[in-house]
Amino acid sequence: MRGTAAPKHVRPLSDSRKVRKHHPHFQHYTRPHLTRSTTNSLNKSTTQKLGLTQDQFTIMTSDAEALVLSHDPHHPANLICELCRKFYTHGWVTGTGGGTSIRHGEHLYIAPSGVQKELMQPTDMFVMDFATKSYLRRPQSLKPSACTPLFYAAFSLRNAGCCIHTHSISAVLVTLLCEASGSGDVFEIEQIEQIKGVPRGYGEERKGNLGYYDRLRIPIIENTAHEEDLKDTLEGAIKAWPDTYAVLVRRHGIYVWGKDVAQAKTLCER
Repeated sequence: MRGTAAPKHVRPLSDSRKVRKHHPHFQHYTRPHLTRSTTNSLNKSTTQKLGLTQDQFTIMTSDAEALVLSHDPHHPANLICELCRKFYTHGWVTGTGGGTSIRHGEHLYIAPSGVQKELMQPTDMFVMDFATKSYLRRPQSLKPSACTPLFYAAFSLRNAGCCIHTHSISAVLVTLLCEASGSGDVFEIEQIEQIKGVPRGYGEERKGNLGYYDRLRIPIIENTAHEEDLKDTLEGAIKAWPDTYAVLVRRHGIYVWGKDVAQAKTLCER
């Protein structure tokens, strides 16, 4: 029996699969927006450098754009934009400061550097493969966040589902008060209502939240001139304080994480 040919406007799946499977650059090149104008204005040297035809390049970038385009409000790319707008209204991420990252399966969604948080769009997102740390989607007009290695520390060492970094004035003042009082590298507080929403720690033996008469302890690390240089000291604090869900950075802000977006947001708002 003679088979029925596919309509001309339908791209055979094998075309996309061949590009993804056989081209070594697939996971390292995308554009921030896939539109007719940008497609038509592609620099020929770019496609030649990658060894792709125009059609292959379009297939490749279409797959990358699919990582961030969704009508689902709970999609990581949409959630990061919503969180950043909310935190902007609190004064925690004014200008381009601060950031947020969400782990979704084996993908890490990361807010970019240099974008005003209240104006952020899903197409601004970077997407990284958790296992290889390679970018599956990297907007060419934007820079990766300097917070990325610190977010990764929370994901890898605490199995977090979301990590938030803010420049909250309250967090900065707490680190200065601790320094002035001589308490140094830890902020401690008890008998205050808000700590009742903070987990005791990790695992069955630390199940449940702190009580009113318990003491919350959050480690403080010293700031550095470049954010990425905080990686080693933040990792050290996470290991030294096995029950913590946050690390304060003196004269800078705070990193907070949780098992999912809801918990990270709740703890950040405490």
